[in-house]
Order: sequence, then C-alpha cells, then structure tokens
Amino acid sequence: MESSQQIGIADLDVCVIEPSQVQGRIIDKHLREMGVGKARVYQSPIKALDEMHITQPDLVISALYMPEMTGTELVQTMRTRPKLETIPFMLISSETSFSALDPIRQAGVVAIIPKPFQPHDLQVALMTTIEHIQPDNSLLDEQILDEVEVLVVDDSSMARKHVIRILRQMGIENITEAEDGTDAVDIIQQNFFDLVVTDYNMPDMDGDKLIEFIREQSNQRSIPVLMVTSEDDESRLAAVQQAGVSGICDKPFRPSHMKHLIANLLEDSF
Repeated sequence: MESSQQIGIADLDVCVIEPSQVQGRIIDKHLREMGVGKARVYQSPIKALDEMHITQPDLVISALYMPEMTGTELVQTMRTRPKLETIPFMLISSETSFSALDPIRQAGVVAIIPKPFQPHDLQVALMTTIEHIQPDNSLLDEQILDEVEVLVVDDSSMARKHVIRILRQMGIENITEAEDGTDAVDIIQQNFFDLVVTDYNMPDMDGDKLIEFIREQSNQRSIPVLMVTSEDDESRLAAVQQAGVSGICDKPFRPSHMKHLIANLLEDSF
C-alpha cells in the first residue's frame, strides 16, 4: 500500500495462512470484526507466496507448523524476495520454545501471538503494521538526523535489515553494519558513532561482552547503546544492564517504541 494520506485498519489488505479451516475462519472473523478492509485466507503457504507476488498484502499472518513449509521457512523465503522482503509478518502459534521462535524473531516480525489469542493482541499487531506502512518521522530534527552515525550489530542479516529499515524511516541514513561483536570492536576502533544498536545472542562475542568493551576499553565509552534482543533470561539481562546498556528493546518490537527509545537516547547524548 502506498499513500500520502493517513491510513487505518480499514485500509489494510491481510493475507492469512492457516492449514486449519476452522482456525482460518476464526482469524478471518476477528479481522473483519476489527474493520480490516480485505482478508485473504490460504491453507497452502506455497499458493499464498505465489499470490503475494501478484498482489502484495500489507500484512501476512501465519501459523508455524504447516505441511508444505514452516512459518519460519515462509518468512525467511519472503525476506529473500525483493517484492516481499519488507511485508510485515505476524505469527500465531501455541509454540513456546525459544529455539523454535527465535529464528522468527530474528527475521523481523510485528508480533508473535500465542494460541488461543486475544483480539486485543491481534489489534496491536494491526496497529504495528500501520506504523511500518506509514511511519512517524517527526521525533528528531532533520539536521540532527542527517549527522547521526549508527552502528548496527547482529549476526542475522535479516535482523540487521529490519533494524536498518526502522532507522531509515526515522531519517537516519549514516548506518554501518557489523556481523557480530568481534566485527563491531574492529569497526568501533576505527570510526566514531553516535549510537550502537546491538543484538544480545551472537557467536564469539555476544552483546554483553561488546558493551563491556565499549564501556571499559574503547575511546567512545559514553556512546549510547541500545540492545534489541529476544533474550528472556532475567539474570542475563540484568548483567547486561549492569554492564552499562542504555536501553533494551524486545524482539519483536513496535517501531514507535524503538523510535522513541532511539530519539530519547540521541537527545540525551547531544
């Protein structure tokens, strides 16, 4: 959807992929009760992918376990196809395993909703989709944004792209990528940044160790560091906060929440 006018839930075109006819009808019913203008329900993710190339939806809602491919494989496939890579994706699943859900989070999704879901959760995901389609770019002065230098650190290229997309929606264009903490250390030693956005779980050097390096050994010890993570271990996150992280944002996140965090961190540092 491309429009200069303010859009709402009634303007959304939603693609639902659910192998269960009953579950598909339930989701479709809730969407229509919320005022969604168009909802297409598919049992086959392969067929849905084919249709998406013809008419791109504003949001894809998918189950995790399906006969032809998993929801993880579906979103990862979408992220490799130019026409589909930026489409917001939402998962509805009863799965709770971190190892099963983390690849979905890393791909950049608007929400992961448990089964059975509450209509409110679905509505929040729809509002998050609207934020992706029509972002608010008025949080910081344009002149400040033109000068901001940001380092994005994540071992997942899909996760980096998702974060970078949000930064560019804010008007930040000077963005450097690092594939892990070790790579980030080398880059930080040679460049100056106004903000570091990093993942927690990374090979070789994780986000915790990277923050320790920045705060104790780098020549940019006061630089704001925002951690964007799917980590849910409270003790590990407490250690990160103790190490000196400036803010923590969960995966998946609402773009508006992340933008306000970044805006506050940048304003405090200038």
